[in-house]
Amino acid sequence: MASRKRRLQPPAYPGRCGTSSELQAAAEKLECGAAAEPRVRDNGAATELQPRVHGAAAEPRDKGAAAEPRHQDHGATCTERFHACTESPRRLLWDFFRRPCVALARECLGQVMVRRLADGTEVRGRIVETEAYLGGEDYASHSRGGRRSLRNAAMFMSPGTLYVYQIYGLYFCLNVSSEGDGAAVLVRSLEPLQGLDTMRGLRSKRRKAGGKPLKDHQLCNGPSKLCQALDISKSFDQEHLAVATDLWMERGPQAIAGTEIISSSRIGIGYAGEWVSKPLRFYIKNNMCVSVIDRKAEATND
Repeated sequence: MASRKRRLQPPAYPGRCGTSSELQAAAEKLECGAAAEPRVRDNGAATELQPRVHGAAAEPRDKGAAAEPRHQDHGATCTERFHACTESPRRLLWDFFRRPCVALARECLGQVMVRRLADGTEVRGRIVETEAYLGGEDYASHSRGGRRSLRNAAMFMSPGTLYVYQIYGLYFCLNVSSEGDGAAVLVRSLEPLQGLDTMRGLRSKRRKAGGKPLKDHQLCNGPSKLCQALDISKSFDQEHLAVATDLWMERGPQAIAGTEIISSSRIGIGYAGEWVSKPLRFYIKNNMCVSVIDRKAEATND
C-alpha cells in the first residue's frame, strides 16, 4: 500500500494574536524546520515527522538521523512570503478561531477568504454560507463518536487548522477547525470580490467544453465550486490560517448583524438521523451567492 502524505500539527496557539516576533518565529519554524514531536497514530506507534512548508511532503525520518532544514525555491523564502501576506492589519489570527463551532460558523460570515496563487495573483471572496460540524454526538460529522484517522486529523488540531477532504474522488471541501474536540466549520459559499476572471478560468478547467459561461454568483456558490475557483486541493490539509502564506482570512469590510443571518438545516446529510434537521447551516440573507435558499427557515427567522 502506498504511503499517505502526512503533515505536522501547526505551530501551537500562543494564547493571543501574537506579537511580530512570535509571528516571525512561527514563519521561520515553517521554513527552516524545528524538532518535531512524535505523533501517535491509530496503531499506538509514534512516528517522527519533519516540518514542511506548503507543497512539500513530510516524510518519516530515522530517530538517529539529524534533522536537516527543508527548503523550496519559490523566488522568496517562507519568511519573506509570510511577512508579505501578514502586512495587512485585517488578517485574522489565532484569537479569531478560538471559539465554539457554532459561534465560529456564524462569525465567519462576512469575512474574506484570500488565496495567493503560484504566480502571485490574489483572489478574494466574502464568506456568505457555512455549516457547523460539532463532532461527538453529531452523526453528520466525520469525527462523530470521537473517530480519528489520518484523513480527519486536522479536526482535532488547534482552532484555525484547515481540514480539506475529497468527495467522489474528484472534488474538495474546505473546513476550519474550531474549539471542541473534532469540531470544524465547512465553508460552503463565497461572494467573489477580486480576481473573478482568474476564478472563472480555474472553474472552466473542470467543466465540459461548450457549457454556458458562468455568471459571477455561480463561481463559488458551493463548497467544491469555491475550492475549484481558489485552486484549493488536499495539499492545504493541516495548514493553519494564522500562518499559511497561500491561503488566509481577512476581516470583512462590515460586520454581519444577527438579523441578517439565517439558520437552516445542513445540506446532503440525509443519513444523519435526528441531526438532519438541526439548524447548523448559516447564511447571509438575500445574498445571491448562497448555494441553497431555505424560504421556510427565512420565514421562521423573521
